[in-house]
Amino acid sequence: MTARLATLFLVALCAGACAQEVAAIGSGGPPRMRGMTLPLHSDKPDFDYGPLLRELPELGVTHVCVMVKIFQTNGKSASPGRLLQYTPSDLTVLRTLAQARRLGLEVVLMPFLLLQHAAKDEWRGNLQPPDWGVWFRGYQRELKHFARLAEQAQAKVLVVGSELSSTEGHVRRDASEDPEAACPDDCTPCELREHWLETIAQARRIFSGQLTYAANWDHYQAIPFWTELDYVGLSAYYELTKTPDPTLESVLASWRRVRGELITWRAQRELAQPLLILEVGYTSQDRTLSHPWKYTLNTQVDLQEQALGYEAFARCWRGQPALAGSFFYEWWGEGGPEDNGYTPRGKPALDVLRRFYRR
Repeated sequence: MTARLATLFLVALCAGACAQEVAAIGSGGPPRMRGMTLPLHSDKPDFDYGPLLRELPELGVTHVCVMVKIFQTNGKSASPGRLLQYTPSDLTVLRTLAQARRLGLEVVLMPFLLLQHAAKDEWRGNLQPPDWGVWFRGYQRELKHFARLAEQAQAKVLVVGSELSSTEGHVRRDASEDPEAACPDDCTPCELREHWLETIAQARRIFSGQLTYAANWDHYQAIPFWTELDYVGLSAYYELTKTPDPTLESVLASWRRVRGELITWRAQRELAQPLLILEVGYTSQDRTLSHPWKYTLNTQVDLQEQALGYEAFARCWRGQPALAGSFFYEWWGEGGPEDNGYTPRGKPALDVLRRFYRR
C-alpha cells in the first residue's frame, strides 16, 4: 500500500468512526427538564405573559425559567434592590407562575441582577462593592422576597444567584493579592463563602423546593458551595468556533469537548448533583457561535447559524444522564426571519428545538 493510499484509508476510517460517534450522540431522549427561559422584560409592570406561555407546551417544553430583574446602579454600589418601574410587581410574578402551572409547566424562578449605569466593562460578574457584608445583606433581603413568592406559587426550583462571579468562593484576605484567587488549602473559610452559605441557608428556610446557582460558563470550577445545592447550574454561553462559517461537525466537536470537561470535573469533585444548564442560546446573527453572550454583535441576520447552534447542542446532550435539564434563552420578542435576537420564535431554530424536546 502506498503512503498516499494509506493516508486515504486512515482518513476514511476516522471519518467512519466520527460518523458513528455523532450518531451515538444523537440517540436517546431529551433531558428530564425540557426548558425555556421567559424573562419578564416588559417595561409594563403588569404585563400579561400568558399568551407567551401558552405557546410552550406544543414545543415539548416541560419547564419554564421565569427571570425577574433586580438592580443596582453600578458595580461599586452598596447593595441591590427592586425598582418599581422595571421590576415586575409581585402580582405579575405570581400570576405568571400560576399561568405556567395551569398549563402543566413546572416553574424555575430566577432573580437576576442588572446594572443601571454600568461603567465600561462592568457587569454583574465583577462587582466590587465597598463592603461585602452590606452587599450580601441587601442581596439576601431580595432573595428572601422571591423565595417567598416561589414558595407561594409552588415553584419547583429557585435560582439563588446568576453569574455573580466576583461574589463566589474563597478570596485571599490580603488586598494586594488577586481578589479572585483561591485561598490555600490550610486557609480558614473565607468571607464570601460564608456569606453564600448563609444566603443558601436563608433560602432553604423559606423555600421547600430545590435550589441551584447559575455559574458563568468560565467560572464554575472554583465555586465551593455546590454541595449545598440540588443542581450544578450553568449559563452555557461557550465560545464554540473562531471561524465565520462553522460546520455542524466543528461546533459539535466543541460541545463534545465542553461536555467532557464538565462531566470529568463533576466526577473529580465527587458531586452527586446533576448538571442543569439554565441558559443556553444564540442570537440569529452572523458570528453568534463565536460570541454567544453578545447580543450587541450588530452583524447581519443569520438564521442558519442560530439553528446550527441549537442542533449541535441537541446532538451533544441528548440522552446524557448527567444533564438534568436545559433551558434555551429566550422566549421573548416577536421573532421571525428579520429578527436578530435570541428568540427562536418563527425561525429555523424552533424546528430544531421542537425535534429535540418532543422526540
